Order: sequence, then structure tokens, then C-alpha cells
Amino acid sequence: MKIAVLGAGAGGTAMAFDCATHGHEVRLFDFEAFPENIAAVAAQGGIHSDGDLSGFAELAGAGHDIDAALDGAELVYVVGPAYSTEPFGEAVRGRLEAGQTVVVSPSSCGGALAFKKAAGLEVDDHSVCVAETSTLHYAVRLTEPGRLRVFLKLKAGNLLAALPATRTGDVLAMIADVYPGMEPAQSVLQTSLQNANPIIHPSVTLANAARIDTEGHDFLFYEEGVSDATGRLIEALDKERIAIGAAMNIEVLPDPAMGMRQGYMLADNYGEAYRNAPGFLGISAQPQLDHRYLNEDVGYGLVFMAALGRQLDVATPNIDAMIRLTSVLMAREYASEARRTPETLGIADKSPEELAAL
Repeated sequence: MKIAVLGAGAGGTAMAFDCATHGHEVRLFDFEAFPENIAAVAAQGGIHSDGDLSGFAELAGAGHDIDAALDGAELVYVVGPAYSTEPFGEAVRGRLEAGQTVVVSPSSCGGALAFKKAAGLEVDDHSVCVAETSTLHYAVRLTEPGRLRVFLKLKAGNLLAALPATRTGDVLAMIADVYPGMEPAQSVLQTSLQNANPIIHPSVTLANAARIDTEGHDFLFYEEGVSDATGRLIEALDKERIAIGAAMNIEVLPDPAMGMRQGYMLADNYGEAYRNAPGFLGISAQPQLDHRYLNEDVGYGLVFMAALGRQLDVATPNIDAMIRLTSVLMAREYASEARRTPETLGIADKSPEELAAL
């Protein structure tokens, strides 16, 4: 199968590697503003990987030409942080063909809806099937351009939902050779809420703010950054995330429970389970506070959850406090920026039943 992977960060590069090692013809694309990894992959003809995925995978191409990447592609993966979803959607606007399938991975809260809007597709336009996953399938870092370190490839616990939901089974069958453990979700609201990054990353970052500001990434984010007190902060936000799902009759698993299913964690608690999690071992803290762990996970994720909570009459005092404190820390107003909310996605007028059925 011909596959286009849009996004040459660690996640997209890992996905391109994995799909290529399964025999697919893969082209990797990114914008010209991000040339380093694309240039390395193009020069060596593929990707090197160490860890849970290892070896060398040859790619059909890597470059900045979106038309070349999409040419003949049956499947298009859109891989990157939340703030990359709309730019990728705009890049393919008018270029997608009927019958193609797009998977936004991870959703980062409303990813499929945001992509369709940016690509000029109405929510009820099913000529192109757009799906999303609840999380990235890998714990991964780029160690140098063209080379990965994959700490973990998930064996289970990654949910997928399509728009329309009747196509979820078709998409799962399409990707089953590479991702046999991917699981069907009830709707794109379930995939969006099951993404725990907005619950974890800001909590650990805020609890270690001075350390990051002075030491940069000279400590391990999970092993050294999650105390039991930090775990209580994660848990407080997690309970509100779960309550938002319950208001739509959508089950959202507590993050440690999902972490055990995915293979990240060995115990169902919010403290030492993160410190000793096999999937998190060796992951360094971010080098600075101005990082996606705040800008994405608060500015997109928590702001979306808080707005959805208000729409559903679910109180989110701890999520609201995290947004406020992070805004003070970063001298910006994440709530006012409203990067991604039910209103921006066109679902602010929907009932709980209609939201669950998306």
C-alpha cells in the first residue's frame, strides 16, 4: 500500500519506519521550515532505529513536496502536535481524492474535526474518511537526524475512531498489519478524552518549573520528576477528565489503568507507577518551559477539556487552576487564545448524545 506520512518529527519518523518495515511504500513529508530530519532521511534513503523497533527501513521518498507525498497514497497519516494539525490540513486542501483515508495521530483533542475543517471538508462529507487515534503509538525520540530511539511500541490501549463512526472498522482493518493492537473507540470524543498528555505533562512541568527553568533537561522527566505529591496533582486532573466523559456516557479509563494496558506502566497508581514505568525510563525533561508540554497540552488540550466541561455542566476546578497558573508562568492567556474549543470545532451546540455519536 502507498502511504504518506505528514510530519517528520519523532512520531512521524517512527510511523514511517514501522510502515516501511511492514512492506509498504512510504513517503515522508514535512514543511520547508523543518528541513534537518527530511534531509537526513532523503540522503540515506531511509531511517535508522534502535530500541523496541530496530534496524534500517528504506523509504520511497522524503521531501517538502506535498503533491509528491500524496500521489497515489491510499492512506495518509498526519502525525504531530496539536498545533500542526491545521497547517497539515491546509496543505492538503483541494488535494485529497475521494476514497483516501486520513488518520490523525494523535488526536490531541478534536484532531479529526480540526483537520477536516482546515482541509475544507464538511463534517458530513464522507468522500474522504478522516480518523484519529487517542495517542501516538510510540514512546520515541529522535537521537539525531535520520535516527530514532523507540522506547516502546504500544501493544494495546490505543483507540481509533473515524468520521463517520461507521468507518472505524474499515480503518482498523486497513492498518491492522502494522497496528494489530489498535482498538475501536465509540467516537472521536472518546479518542480525544482518552489522550492523557494534557493531564500528565503540565502537572509534572508545573511541579518542576524552577528546575526546568534553571537546569533544562538535566533530569529525567518521569523517574525524577514525579513525586507522590505530583502524582496527586495528575490524579486530580484525571478525575475531571473522566467526569467529562461520563457526562456523555463515554468511558475514559484512568491514566494508570490505561498505561498498564499499553505496556507503559506496571502499577495502577499516580506516583511510583510513573517513576518506575518501563515505557518512560530514560526520557529526559524538556530543555525549557516554552515547550509543547505547556503550549500544546494546556493551550489545546486542557482548554478544550475545560470548555467541553462547561458545555456539559461538569465542574473542572483543577483543570481551570492549571490553565490559570500556567498562563501566569508563561505570561500568556491560554484560555483567551482558545486555540481549540468545541466552538472552534463547530460542536458547541451539540447535546451530550450528539457529541457521543460523532
